[in-house]
Order: sequence, then C-alpha cells, then structure tokens
Amino acid sequence: MRPQEILKRRIRIAQGQDPADLVLRNARIFHLVDGSFETADIAISGSTIVAIGQGFHALREIDATGLTAVPGFIDSHVHIESTMVAPSEFERAVLPLGTTTAIADPHEIANVLGVTGIQYMLDSTQGLAMDVFLMLSSCVPATHLETSGATLSAKDLVVFSSHPRILGLAEFMNFPGVLGCNEDVIEKLATFFGKHIDGHAPLLSGAGLCAYISAGIHTEHESTSIPEATEKLRRGMQILIREGSASKEVEKLASLLTERLSPFLGLCTDDRNPLDIMREGHINHSIAKAIAHGAEPLAAYRAASISAARAFRLFDRGLVAPGMQADIVLLEDINTCKVNQVICKGQLVAREHFGEPRLPPSAIMHSVHHAPLSAEDFTLVERPDMPAIVIHEDSLLTDRTDLASCADIAKACVIERHGKNGNIGRGFVSGFSLERGALASSVAHDSHNIIVVGKDDGDMAFAANRIIGMQGGFVAVCDGKVIAELPLPVAGLMSTYPLNKVKQSLEALHLAAKGLGCTLQEPYLQMAFLALPVIPHLKLTDMGLVDVDRFEVLK
Repeated sequence: MRPQEILKRRIRIAQGQDPADLVLRNARIFHLVDGSFETADIAISGSTIVAIGQGFHALREIDATGLTAVPGFIDSHVHIESTMVAPSEFERAVLPLGTTTAIADPHEIANVLGVTGIQYMLDSTQGLAMDVFLMLSSCVPATHLETSGATLSAKDLVVFSSHPRILGLAEFMNFPGVLGCNEDVIEKLATFFGKHIDGHAPLLSGAGLCAYISAGIHTEHESTSIPEATEKLRRGMQILIREGSASKEVEKLASLLTERLSPFLGLCTDDRNPLDIMREGHINHSIAKAIAHGAEPLAAYRAASISAARAFRLFDRGLVAPGMQADIVLLEDINTCKVNQVICKGQLVAREHFGEPRLPPSAIMHSVHHAPLSAEDFTLVERPDMPAIVIHEDSLLTDRTDLASCADIAKACVIERHGKNGNIGRGFVSGFSLERGALASSVAHDSHNIIVVGKDDGDMAFAANRIIGMQGGFVAVCDGKVIAELPLPVAGLMSTYPLNKVKQSLEALHLAAKGLGCTLQEPYLQMAFLALPVIPHLKLTDMGLVDVDRFEVLK
C-alpha cells in the first residue's frame, strides 16, 4: 500500500469511517504525560495507534476490561550476548514480558570477531517481532591492557552508520583515552559527533566528567550511588538505571525516579542472564522493583518507555497515543507490573510469533584457539604481600587487598584464546569461597578470553581444556571430572540451545558451583567481570593484574 493510502486509511479509521485492524476495548490507559487514567478503546491500523475514544469498528477486538494499558518497554542498553542465547531466543524470553524495543550493543561479539560479529547481530535481529536497534561498539578492544580478537577503527564503524537500525556509537568505556585525547578515541568521537554516543564512566567526577560529556557523550549506565548519578544528571547526562545479573542498581537509585527527574532517566539490563529473566523478569522486573522501593509509578513507567525513546531519538514510540507505534502492554497491576498481554507493532504476541532458532554461520562457530594446558601453566607462588582482588556480591566494583589479609582465597587465571600470543595472566581473588575444584568460562568481559577460578591447578587446567574443546562455554570441575557445563560455541558467547535448555544447564552449573563451596549468587558473571579493566579498582586480564585507577598493568 502506498504511503498516501496508509495515511488516508488511518485518518478514516480515527474518525470511525473505516474499521480498524485491531481495537482494544475498555482499556484503562495510564497516560504518561500527566499520570492520569482514562478508560477508552484503542484503535490500531497496521502497526500504528490511530485513535483513542469510543465506538470504533474493528476487524478484530481484544477485551481489555480491567487491564491497564502502558507503552511497550525499552531496554535502553543491553548486550544480547550476555543472555547466552541467540537473538531469536532473547526475543522469546523478553517480548512476552513487555519489552518491545531493545537497544543493543554487540560489544561482546565484536571484541571476538570484529565487523563479522556486528554483521551477525544485524542479520540475526532482522525480521524479529520486536525492534532491536544497535549501537556501534566504540571500544574494541576496550583497552590496551588486554588481548582481544579484533580491533575496530572509526573507518570500520562508519561503514555501518547509515543502516536504519544503527542509532549511534555505543558505550565509550575508554574514558581515560577520552580525557587523554588519544588520537584513535578522538577520531571515533569526531566521526560520530552529533549522533547519539553512549557513556561508560564509573565514578568519574568533577573536571574529568565535564570533559567527558563535552566530547558529545549523552547517556550513562554505570552510576551506582545517588551522589554519582545526581552529579551526572546535573551535568546533562541521561542516567540509565541498570538491573543486570551481576550489577543491580534499581534499589540504590529508586529515589531518583520522581516525576521531576523521570524525563532524564531510563532503564536497562546491560548483562542479564536467562535465569534471572525467566525467574524474575526483564524491564517489567525493574519497574516493579523500583516501585517497591519507593519510586513513583509515573516516573518508573516513563523511564521504561517515553524517556528512553526520546533519549535515543525514537520519536515513534513511548506513549499510548495516536501516531505512535502500537507497542502496548496490558497489565493486571501497575504496582507489580504484572503483564497480562502484549501487543507489538499492532499484533497480539502469541506463540506463532516465535520461529525456530536460526543456526549461525560456521564462520563464527570456531573462535577458541589455544593449545592444551597443563597444571604447570597455572603455577603461582604465594607471598603474603601479593595483591589480591576482592569481589562484592551484586557489584562490578572490586577492591584491592593482599594475601595476608584474606581468609578466603582462590587462584584466578586469564588465558588469551584468540590465537594471538598465548598470554596467561595469573592472580588471586577473594570472595568466591571455593573449597575445591575450578570454574571456567570463555565469557570474560570484554575481550572474552578464557577465565578460570579454582583451588587446584590440575582442575584449573582440566576446566580450561574443556572450554577449548567445547569452543567456548561454562564448566564446573572437581577431581578431574566435569560436574556441569554449558557449551557456548557461537563466538564462545552464545548457545545454539533453545532457551529452556540453556536455563536448565545454568541451573546445574549454579548447583555445581555451590557444591564446590561457592557462596555467590552469580559466580559465572562475577568471574566474567574480573577481567574487565575499565571498572575500578583491581582486575585481571591475560596481561596480568591491572590497576584500573592508574590504568596500568602491575609489575
């Protein structure tokens, strides 16, 4: 149908002259403009809301009596790879929970495969029922303190910039590079200046924060306290409140969700695994948790939709109003955000929306390259004054201590797996409470080398070799035997299994870790973030222990 005919039809439907494709009868609409409620019919033509009122004719009707209509939810920053499932399975998990739009950063797969990884994420999100927009990964590698599988320059990224689902430049993690006017960093910022650029600057404050924002960076999801978030808001940033699996800030920042501040906020998951999505929810969980901790419902729902939409210049969504994309969530209760039904682009979400998982191309299925390892590769002599990483539950921030101060200590190693140099970084970590065995993973932010945490060198070698043999994944090992595992052969990050099978494997892995003495709720995610040298204060990469505050490898 020609655009002129589409517009004419919308106009006629809105005036009751033609039947709508779909009408939601007697919905209690929660208007995010003023916080009021209105019981009315919602008329939809194709994928667009065309009218709110009474008496519309309809080809199809849904009785929404007793249900509250709110706009579809927007995850304003997510790494789909961190769900460990293919994009089609990600959609299967989150769309029925009301997330109709995701703004994804393919940073994880880009660090492994470069432009090939970005193209895969574009291709595999094409044609989904929900909308998945991409930001272009700005820091591949994240820093010079690790070995990644790829390097992306401004010239590599700008090739994608005209794609209709590319919104801008993703989280600029290398904030020291910004502040130091690194030439490669400045070239990327200049290339995308005037477009949306995401931030990533934990604990940055004062003159450094001003300098960072002045480079054209608009949003940020790393605030972990009210003072930090408030300063960034006052300096003009939009704060995306995160509720991931390893880092959870909704409770800490719920008091910011007021009518006054809500236009400057958003909600995101960043890294959230299938267990948490299936047990608790997605953005709907963030909304409910925020309200439970004192947030104003109007503010929470604004942050989840219209505020995020406008921050990313998606002006066609975010309100239940004429002319907006017909992404509507019908709720049983706005305080608990209990979802009854979801309409996405004018279609009621049902089982037939979800096809079979698509198998990825073979080019991204073989990305782990390292010779077999032995127990000797994990040897590290202990000294009382040696530095150790201290991890904290539900936080990506780590502290530094020494071995003499640790009652709970395990060995940690990061093994370069891209076939470039074979580096092995070695160190000690406190906080896992492991008593025996080893845990290993090819998910190790952001370069995704193999990371192993364990109590026995032989078990650590066995676990690392199993990761190499599976071409990526998670594994728990004890006494030279695999207790539980999950293969992740898609770039060493994602599974080819359906969602439920991934969930079952993760549950077995968590039980296995607990059986080894681990007390962490999310041991594998906590382990993954041990290798991220842009989050303070002490981290471990394949190059060794990294002092993040000084941005250098410890000698």
